[in-house]
Amino acid sequence: MIIKFSVQNFSSFKEEQTLSFEADKSNHLENYYVINSETGHRLLKLGLIYGANASGKTNFIIALEFLRQMVLEPEEKKTEILDFNPFLFDPITPKENSIMTIEFIQETVKYRYQIEFNRKSVVREELFNYNPNKATVFNRTTDINKQLALISFGSKTKVNKQAEKALMSNTLWNNSVLGGYLKTNVEIEELKNVTDWFSDYLSPIILPNTDLEGYVTSRIDSSTIKKADIINILRKADLNISNIVLKKEEKDIPEGFIDFLEKQLNTPNEKINELKNKRKLTSIDLQFEHTVNNKKYYLPSEFESEGTMRYYGFAGVLFLLIRDSVAVTIDELESSLHPDLYVHFLLSFLLSSNKSQLIATIHNREILNNKELFRNDAIWFTEKMDNCATELYSLSDFDTSVIRDTSNILNAYKYGKLGAIPNLGDNYIELSNENQ
Repeated sequence: MIIKFSVQNFSSFKEEQTLSFEADKSNHLENYYVINSETGHRLLKLGLIYGANASGKTNFIIALEFLRQMVLEPEEKKTEILDFNPFLFDPITPKENSIMTIEFIQETVKYRYQIEFNRKSVVREELFNYNPNKATVFNRTTDINKQLALISFGSKTKVNKQAEKALMSNTLWNNSVLGGYLKTNVEIEELKNVTDWFSDYLSPIILPNTDLEGYVTSRIDSSTIKKADIINILRKADLNISNIVLKKEEKDIPEGFIDFLEKQLNTPNEKINELKNKRKLTSIDLQFEHTVNNKKYYLPSEFESEGTMRYYGFAGVLFLLIRDSVAVTIDELESSLHPDLYVHFLLSFLLSSNKSQLIATIHNREILNNKELFRNDAIWFTEKMDNCATELYSLSDFDTSVIRDTSNILNAYKYGKLGAIPNLGDNYIELSNENQ
């Protein structure tokens, strides 16, 4: 589980900003929000991030996704540039390194991982575990002139010289040590635990245009997601869906399609060879069964509403959050969904999951009016400061002079007491004179 995540000099973040899942002392909604971990941490399941447009909400979860990719998808060539921007609205920060730090729990052990990097290279990297006392797993520095990673292991980390040498040779100067480990045929217990956490627990970011529908359909087809469970979730969302029907159809491969896969998408050779041998493409036609007055009607997915299809995708996400132990990040949670429907999604997650976590950006502020639904420490705000840098802070950071247990949080937010609202001008717009 995630304990906290910090980012500095990345995108709109100039100074270090931290989102923590550590619960405060409040016992409000304890049974639904708080997980008592094996390490003694009281960790929250949910973090909702509010803020004006362009305030940095999405940038924060993109930063977490960037870290996940640095570990799991290391660059193949040392000449490749890391695809990100430091904080650009400053003469100094574009020349400085960016830093990310994450603390998490994997298999009853707490880890702290920090990586410092620029667009050309990973400059510094360190991993600690707490079992129960703090111990160094490894430290990494980079010889910039030689473009070589230098790795030293802690005294409690068991690794032989041959494995250490192989890892160092596979850790390019623009790779993390963890990414280098995934390229190396060696066994180092601590590195395996950490890379497993990034792979198994930290899920890819879900954006408004993410094809969740295709993902869920393919998982139902492969039986990795149970269709009956998805139908049950959809029924409880009052979408009048009584069944999901998948029809497979084989079609001839279009001319030039194989060439496109090879040259443009860099598709693995085994997939290309499989298509060449089969000479067919298998498509899945998705239909939803609706039962009306005891009669069954079948509606193709393209005729369903955008909200229905969005929640069909969310049903698959909810299934994984309940069945597995995963962290999911969603940008614009309420996109295409009625307020009651995404609140239903949040409640279903909080009531039904055990060890999963959800981070979501959100615009709809009405949820702040319902203290029976949220805890103060689960609500976060992003605000764009005068220097265009993003500040991230929690509702629980405010003392009783601003909010009390009986305060109307929504009104406090509307009146600007909590910040993180658009600073809008007047509504009158005068167009420029075309003759000027």
